[in-house]
Amino acid sequence: MRIILASQSPRRRELLERVGIKDFAVAAPNVDESVEPGLAPAEMVERLSLRKAGAAAEKAEPEALIIAADTVVALDGAVLGKPGDEEEAFAMLSALSGREHHVYTGLTVWQGERRVTQHEETAVVFRTLGPEEIRGYIATGEPMDKAGAYGIQGVGALLVRGIQGDYCNVMGLPVFRLGRILTEFGVDLLQNKE
Repeated sequence: MRIILASQSPRRRELLERVGIKDFAVAAPNVDESVEPGLAPAEMVERLSLRKAGAAAEKAEPEALIIAADTVVALDGAVLGKPGDEEEAFAMLSALSGREHHVYTGLTVWQGERRVTQHEETAVVFRTLGPEEIRGYIATGEPMDKAGAYGIQGVGALLVRGIQGDYCNVMGLPVFRLGRILTEFGVDLLQNKE
């Protein structure tokens, strides 16, 4: 069975490989990521992951198994996307400082006529950050391509006091939930591969 990751994210590719999926193709569908206003973060990421999977499915053979995901960071219910510039990154990180926020990832597995879409939510608590620390982190360049302006798998780990939930979800792919969904499609990542 051909597996397609509908994402250009190097973190998602790395996470798939870490759980034993070595042979997969990458297809980054170019989809409209706008959603109607007022959607809860969980609904938003589910819809976007389904849209990405559908776009990839249009170009794939029917038996291909497609994995698509969309991740957002939400603070008090408001979604924080990727910062447009350093000033916006500073504002986001200042808002997250000393507070709990939530990371949501919508996950769709699609094969032929069968589709499963779910989401994962992880609570993340930042320690209190001073302005110079925030500027120092921004200077690393790491915040600029990440939702919420941080990456937990890199230097951003120094900002995080704790998490509750799936760590991999904060990286952009909830592998526990993905593993459970894949078993429904006949893919057991823990079966003996000899």
